[in-house]
Amino acid sequence: MARQQPPPWVHTAFLFCLLSLSGAIEIPMDLSQPPTITKQSVKEHIVDPRDNILIECEAKGNPAPSFHWTRNSRFFNIAKDPRVSMRRRSGTLVIDFRSGGRPEEYEGEYQCFARNKFGTALSNRIRLQVSKSPLWPKENLDPVVVQEGAPLTLQCNPPPGLPSPVIFWMSSSMEPITQDKRVSQGHNGDLYFSNVMLQDMQTDYSCNARFHFTHTIQQKNPFNLKVLTNHPYNDSSLRNHPDMYSARGVAERTPSFMYPQGTASSQMVLRGMDLLLECIASGVPTPDIAWYKKGGDLPSDKAKFENFNKALRITNVSEEDSGEYFCLASNKMGSIRHTISVRVKAAPYWLDEPKNLILAPGEDGRLVCRANGNPKPTVQWMVNGEPLQSAPPNPNREVAGDTIIFRDTQISSRAVYQCNTSNEHGYLLANAFVSVLDVPPRMLSPRNQLIRVILYNRTRLDCPFFGSPIPTLRWFKNGQGSNLDGGNYHVYENGSLEIKMIRKEDQGIYTCVATNILGKAENQVRLEVKDPTRIYRMPEDQVAKRGTTVQLECRVKHDPSLKLTVYWLKDDEPLYVGNRMKKEEDSLTIFGVAERDQGSYTCVASTELDQDLAKAYLTVLGRPDRPRDLELTDLAERSVRLTWIPGDDNNSPITDYVVQFEEDQFQPGVWHDHSKFPGSVNSAILQLSPYVNYQFRVIAINEVGSSHPSLPSERYRTSGAPPESNPSDVKGEGTRKNNMEITWTPMNATSAFGPNLRYIVKWRRRETRETWNNVTVWGSRYVVGQTPVYVPYEIRVQAENDFGKGPEPDTVIGYSGEDYPRAAPTDVKIRVLNSTAISLQWNRVYSDTVQGQLREYRAYYWRESSLLKNLWVSQKRQQAGFPGDRLRGVVSRLFPYSNYKLEMAVVNGRGDGPRSETKEFTTPEGVPSAPRRFRVRQPNLETINLEWDHPEHPNGILTGYTLKYVAFNGTKVGKQIVENFSPNQTKFTMQRADPVSRYRFSLSARTQVGSGEAVTEESPAPPNEAYTNNQADIATQGWFIGLMCAVALLVLTLLIVCFIKRSRGGKYPVREKKDVPLGPEDPKEEDGSFDYSDEDNKPLQGSQTSLDGTIKQQESDDSLVDYGEGGEGQFNEDGSFIGQYTVKKDKEETEGNESSEATSPVNAIYSLA
Repeated sequence: MARQQPPPWVHTAFLFCLLSLSGAIEIPMDLSQPPTITKQSVKEHIVDPRDNILIECEAKGNPAPSFHWTRNSRFFNIAKDPRVSMRRRSGTLVIDFRSGGRPEEYEGEYQCFARNKFGTALSNRIRLQVSKSPLWPKENLDPVVVQEGAPLTLQCNPPPGLPSPVIFWMSSSMEPITQDKRVSQGHNGDLYFSNVMLQDMQTDYSCNARFHFTHTIQQKNPFNLKVLTNHPYNDSSLRNHPDMYSARGVAERTPSFMYPQGTASSQMVLRGMDLLLECIASGVPTPDIAWYKKGGDLPSDKAKFENFNKALRITNVSEEDSGEYFCLASNKMGSIRHTISVRVKAAPYWLDEPKNLILAPGEDGRLVCRANGNPKPTVQWMVNGEPLQSAPPNPNREVAGDTIIFRDTQISSRAVYQCNTSNEHGYLLANAFVSVLDVPPRMLSPRNQLIRVILYNRTRLDCPFFGSPIPTLRWFKNGQGSNLDGGNYHVYENGSLEIKMIRKEDQGIYTCVATNILGKAENQVRLEVKDPTRIYRMPEDQVAKRGTTVQLECRVKHDPSLKLTVYWLKDDEPLYVGNRMKKEEDSLTIFGVAERDQGSYTCVASTELDQDLAKAYLTVLGRPDRPRDLELTDLAERSVRLTWIPGDDNNSPITDYVVQFEEDQFQPGVWHDHSKFPGSVNSAILQLSPYVNYQFRVIAINEVGSSHPSLPSERYRTSGAPPESNPSDVKGEGTRKNNMEITWTPMNATSAFGPNLRYIVKWRRRETRETWNNVTVWGSRYVVGQTPVYVPYEIRVQAENDFGKGPEPDTVIGYSGEDYPRAAPTDVKIRVLNSTAISLQWNRVYSDTVQGQLREYRAYYWRESSLLKNLWVSQKRQQAGFPGDRLRGVVSRLFPYSNYKLEMAVVNGRGDGPRSETKEFTTPEGVPSAPRRFRVRQPNLETINLEWDHPEHPNGILTGYTLKYVAFNGTKVGKQIVENFSPNQTKFTMQRADPVSRYRFSLSARTQVGSGEAVTEESPAPPNEAYTNNQADIATQGWFIGLMCAVALLVLTLLIVCFIKRSRGGKYPVREKKDVPLGPEDPKEEDGSFDYSDEDNKPLQGSQTSLDGTIKQQESDDSLVDYGEGGEGQFNEDGSFIGQYTVKKDKEETEGNESSEATSPVNAIYSLA
């Protein structure tokens, strides 16, 4: 985990910004000004001959400048050459070869002149050269003959190209030449051998030159080496030998330098270029090279070693890098040194480059052209492209060496001056104009700019301005009178205000004011200070196994007014988030990590103003790469040394190596483990068996897993010998009653020890003095025939090959084949234990009647019939075995109340013997199985119908059925009720106590023994339950209650109005007091599903039903009986007491029809009327 520093370009850009702040003030383009060169080609301009030639020259000025060119210091008339043209509004030359012509004809030195009425500006002298890639001269190269151990230089000598080609060495088959500290290419392109080895003769050597512009590669005819040696065999095992040279008979010798030669040399380098020092030495063993500087240390920040330490490169050389350097070549025979004297020269470089001079009439000024170099450069002044000496005299101008002084300048002094400073290593040319203007101050940037900056950063507020004379600029904050300069503020020449470290209190409005004698101008900049973006929880370095999941955190805090963007880099390149990755706001998750995911991951949190970086490294532990380059050395009769080069461990140390072998005689293509070695070794001695054609491979193992096997080694065959062991797992068993099959596990290739492996098989009857029978077998079995039944034999199997016999084998006891037993168990006794189990007891048979190995006594039994009439039973035979020489056992899982038969037999390896006499027994009654197909139906809300079938297994005489049921409603459970039924009853109808509760039923059958397994079912849910729930939900809604109240109020108002009208003298019909049947319009159940005629069983609306089936009538708190005067009530024909009658009648109808009318306020009004 690391917070990454800002990239170097950030600092470089800021430095460049600071440099630009101190530059000259630019004249706005709408004002008159002399020409200024803005773009030009490089001084050494090399072009591709296949393309058109482009020589750039662009300039600005007012009025716009015109252009002309010189070639080789003479005017270049473009109009006379049809191939040459000049771009519009530019001085850039285009030379077109599409219609023919040779580019070489246009080589030379070109210079561009940009001119308007105020002066002339010049470009550099541009040297145009056409790229060249000459062909390699044809030559026949004789084989190079060299003694092994001697030094050798193969010279390249490429044809001179422009620019110089890139040199590299390959074989004629385009295989790169492997380079190391013994064999390497020098800076001049030659190939150096510090000492030649026999292995160098295995390839040829061809020098190749790649030319940049033409993108062509030219190949020199290859060198062929012929190495003379005292050890003609190229034994690859000697390459890594600690004393390789002496092992090959090569004489050791002290180092000597192949390049540069001698003990001292000198080298000159120009300031700012790279210094390359090179020392290549010969010697046996190959020397090591070390570098030193006399009287000091090497510049660590600029020095780096190349070409296996044979080269020292110092970048961006300066004068302090001059001095004496020496290289030291050493091996165990001695050392030698070479001293290189380095001189640093310098082409001219600027100390003070002339800048444009803007003056007001009557002002003084100066142009300064100061440069340095080695040797000291000379300075030449020109004006408008002409030497200053030949220009018209100007009394206001004075030349003092590298400075031109102007006094009391006037409009006529406007011109472009050139300063040319040069020495033998190069030149510098600079243009600087003198412009005389009378301009009041003006602001060049938009007004009221908004600048947002991050807290604690350095920032710059720009205020570009112009005026002549050059105005004085001052800055103010928030309209305050004090000028901002000094301390935390700094004002540059061009008017920019630098705030070195922004604080919160620096936020505000800044005003810049430019003033000269002609007036003043001002502008404002608003500065906002924002909080920095910070990663407060950074990703951490992680180590993960391949295939696992990794999460990298990146939590960010930033200014909320700025838009935040978070993205990831991998190895400093943008990360592609594929389907194995998931990028979230504060993390990156990688699923199924693979080796390619290893690397550095950088979280970049950025806003439009700043960014923060945090980096973590993910190390992926993978399986190791396969070992390679297997070699066999130290070959012996029974051992060999195997050496290998380990593969990459993929960040998880190798813990073990497994060596496997394969032989091509017995199991070709099958690999076997040979041995295992620690991960710290790469060479091991392997113990071998005789007469095996071995081939080896190696597998590396680390914590993650195993590598792929290495490529196999070369084969190695050991010499033969007599076997040292005999086959294993020898057995003798009969496959028939009159034979014995002798088998064994055959010996593998590593134990055969010789050709024609065979086996000598011997056998004889045990405990007799018979002579051994023997036979030679090439397979892995032999059958002995005509043997007595189940007789023990002594058996021996001995290995033999063409080199001799193996050791004396061990004796193994085997048996001839078995025959069926001759006798059955006797005196079989049966005792009934319960309704499903019996115990058996029998007498042992004589051993001679078994005729084999006694495996078990076996009982065969079957169900003959059931004691129940007309019940069909399966008479399938079943068996129970009693292993070993046992005399008793238990038979279980019988059917109760059944008749059974049973027989017994003796069983050996051949099969069953004769059966014993048949025994009969009867099992007593048991409990029945569960009733079948128990069904619960609910035809209406009053009744529940139950139906069932008889048990599949009555297991006795059924005495009846027991039904247990209980009512439940949610978590509430009522009292359990028990019903007993006769054995023939299979239906039952239950009257429900209420329509709301559900019921849980449990039914079991009974015999005299007891109740059997019960079956359980539940009644279905009432059909109106969901509807009731929905109604309750609606009825509790506020809008619904309000609507109902409004409807009730409206109805009440209408009824009052109606009553008042009728009470003023109307006649009212009187309904006789008698029972009237309910019509179809009378109330029913809300859901309309059922129509009950039994009013006694119908719960009243608003009643509460208990779990025991009782119904409680809710009493009304407001009985309208109290409004009458008791009794039947009296009434007259005119209906003067109709209200009293109506009250009583309504009450009676309420009791009979469940009406709530008696509680309505309308009836109360009637009673009071």
